[in-house]
Order: sequence, then structure tokens, then C-alpha cells
Amino acid sequence: MKNKILNIAAAIALSLVSATSAQADDKTADGNSIRNVVLVHGAFADGSGWRGVYNDLTARGYKVTIVQNPLTSLADDVAATKRALDRQDGPTVLVGHSWGGTVITEAGADPKVAALVYVAALAPDAGETTGQLYEGYTTPPEFVLDIHTDGYAFVEPEKFKQGFANDVSDADAAFMRDSQVPINLKAFETKLQNAAWRTKPSWAVYGTEDKAFDPEMLAAMAERINAKVTKVSASHSIFMTQPKVVADTIDQAAKAAHQ
Repeated sequence: MKNKILNIAAAIALSLVSATSAQADDKTADGNSIRNVVLVHGAFADGSGWRGVYNDLTARGYKVTIVQNPLTSLADDVAATKRALDRQDGPTVLVGHSWGGTVITEAGADPKVAALVYVAALAPDAGETTGQLYEGYTTPPEFVLDIHTDGYAFVEPEKFKQGFANDVSDADAAFMRDSQVPINLKAFETKLQNAAWRTKPSWAVYGTEDKAFDPEMLAAMAERINAKVTKVSASHSIFMTQPKVVADTIDQAAKAAHQ
């Protein structure tokens, strides 16, 4: 009888330890229970630009997954993002830079997505194309596209640093310019089926020196989606040049969405 009681007590203790361990595993270092972050890059870039944000967030205890968009169509980019979301083991903060904002707006309808973060990002509505967001606004003259006959566009090399990365070193801007990934402009003509920001809490962070978008356009998009806004002196490459500001915004979103 004594041994039976001891065995029962041991089993209870083990279950309590397992529950505590599981709860700890599901939390970041600061106690926040949302620990998954998926980062979605935009046009003319790839996932490596998120390295600083990745380093910051993983140091805080987050599990970070970076999507590599093919930039061949909205459907292809959404599919790539959904594959990343499928790998998450719980609630996730979904983050998009620039064109990546359109992607997270569509893909963010996924039930795993608890919050959205728009980093100098586009935010169309359901039934709207991304191209429609530009109507009534003037893109700064520093941002010029080189459109090829197949419909894919690059940022004009001579204008790349001015229009895309004016706060990046010359050497880094040259590497970004020469490694840029073109986007199929037909993607901007595709109507969205979902607007995740209508049902998910949203945050927006963008630079006051952004030359890829009309600053009034950035402000209007953030206001329309009712985002909590952070502005900082930075270029369109804020996802690279201000990793702490971006990571802080993602951290805020994770904490607030958990409450």
C-alpha cells in the first residue's frame, strides 16, 4: 500500500513538472506566450535582409521563420508564406515588409496568425488590388523602376541607393542593388480575397525618409488598418537599418495580442 501511494505521488509530481516545462517552453524569455514570428520580405529583396531583426528576436526567445518569396505572383508568395505558417506550433506574429504587406494581408487569414506587423508595407483591402493603393499619391522621384519586356521589374541600378536604401553604406547598397530579386508586376493587378487586418490586430512601423512610397500613402494605409504606428528616421530599408525598432514593434505586437 505504501509503495502504491508513493507511486501515485511520483506520478502526480512528474505530471506537474511536465506541465510546468511545457508552459515554459511555450513562452519567450520575458514570459510572453506568443513565441512564433514569421518574416516576409518584399520586392527587390530576399529574406537575408531580416538578419538583424532575426538576431534580436531570437535573443529574446522567439522562434523566427523567414519566408523566401519567389515574387512571381501573389498566389505564389502567399503559398510560400502559408508553408511557413504550417510549420508553426502555435500563435504567430506575421510580419511583412513593403510588398510583403500585401502577402501578409492575404495569408494572415490563417488561424495561427494572432497579429500583423506592417514594416513600410502595403495594406490592400479584400477585393482591391495592390496597384489601387497608389491612386492619388505620387511616388518620390528617387524611386525608379527598370521594367523588362517579360513584365518583371528591378529598381533602376543608378537610383537604387537613393530610392531604396539611402541610409545604408555604399558597399551594402551596392550589394543589395546587384542581388535584388525582381517582381512580376502582374502581382500588383491581383485582387485580394482576404484582408486579415480587418480581423487581426495590426502594427505599422515605417521610416520618415522612405523614398519608395509617398509618405502620405504610408500614413493613410496605417490609419485605414487602425494600426499602432511607430515612425523613425529611416529609408525604405528600415527592415535592415533599424532592426531594434522593428523587433521592438514585433515584440509589442506579440505581447498585446496575447493579452
